[in-house]
Amino acid sequence: MSTIVPNGMKWTYEDYAKLPEDGLRHEIIHGEHFVNPSPSTQHQHVSKRLQYQLYTKIELAGLGLLYDAPIDVQLSEFDIVQPDIVIILTENVHKITPTKIKVAPHLVVEILSPSTAGNDRTIKKDLYERSGVSEYWIVDPYEQQVEQWILRDGKYVLEAQAKVIRLSFVSDVEVDFDSVW
Repeated sequence: MSTIVPNGMKWTYEDYAKLPEDGLRHEIIHGEHFVNPSPSTQHQHVSKRLQYQLYTKIELAGLGLLYDAPIDVQLSEFDIVQPDIVIILTENVHKITPTKIKVAPHLVVEILSPSTAGNDRTIKKDLYERSGVSEYWIVDPYEQQVEQWILRDGKYVLEAQAKVIRLSFVSDVEVDFDSVW
């Protein structure tokens, strides 16, 4: 669902920060307000298991920080998103403020829901590519598939659609999706 600001004005982070806490997921993309319902239990199940693997291999290893939704990632004045999972390597943790992340993450994971799948595969993929997100995973919990998109020369390239995904920006870190599903 999308809400348009009257008079064609674009939403900014300041507008976004004024929204009441209503249990819904709000995002601003190209200055347009998007609202999505809470994720399904299947979505949350997959998210929890994926977070566990990434947390133990990234954060506990001292390589960076992992955040899960809801966390605000401000990619520009008019782009504020809440990815399902975000990884910021140690070199960029100084760009994390008490209220938001103000740097393109090294990894963004979006777990598809029926209400978000279209935007995750198009609008958000384009936004992450344009913003310099190194790696983008699109996880389909219903089809039990994952797409690993790697940023090369400013464009995403589909690297893998496999049961085991190896991170492109950290050596020797892989996720086994058989234990996620």
